[in-house]
Amino acid sequence: MDRIRRNWLKTHMSRLFGYALGLTKDRSRAADLVQSSCLKALTAKAVPSDEKAFRVWLFRILRNTLVDEIRRQRRAERLYDALSESARDDWNAEERLISGLTVQRGLERLAPHHRDIIAMIDLAGLSYAEAADLLGVPKGTVMSRISRARSSLLNLIEKDNVRAMPLETRERSG
Repeated sequence: MDRIRRNWLKTHMSRLFGYALGLTKDRSRAADLVQSSCLKALTAKAVPSDEKAFRVWLFRILRNTLVDEIRRQRRAERLYDALSESARDDWNAEERLISGLTVQRGLERLAPHHRDIIAMIDLAGLSYAEAADLLGVPKGTVMSRISRARSSLLNLIEKDNVRAMPLETRERSG
């Protein structure tokens, strides 16, 4: 770039910074953006020959540099989100497996009439009305049975998962 165009660059530096600051709302980021844009302008092979076209070209470089940064940032965020989601999926899959096994073990120990109502409502997805028709009982009876069955299942699961720790009594040396 010749001396004239370098002078044009210096002339437009404060406006370029103002434009960058307006786009980013961050002085440090705006300064970095101006620096990157000026570096691109200084190393460009084809440079406009009149000052007006040069100014437009310079501002376009800055805008495109910002757009490129935003795209890179979004790609990085998507990658991070995908990796985080994958880790969460692994954790959730393991958690679901453990929860499923815990519920299955509780169901095996549940009284048959409780297991049947849970199987109809929660596993097969029947509505209360459909279960009532199938059992030949009022809908309210199904609602109270499922409530008692779920409560019973929860109690069995809690008993399995929460065990009293044996207390050790030690004499303290002091």
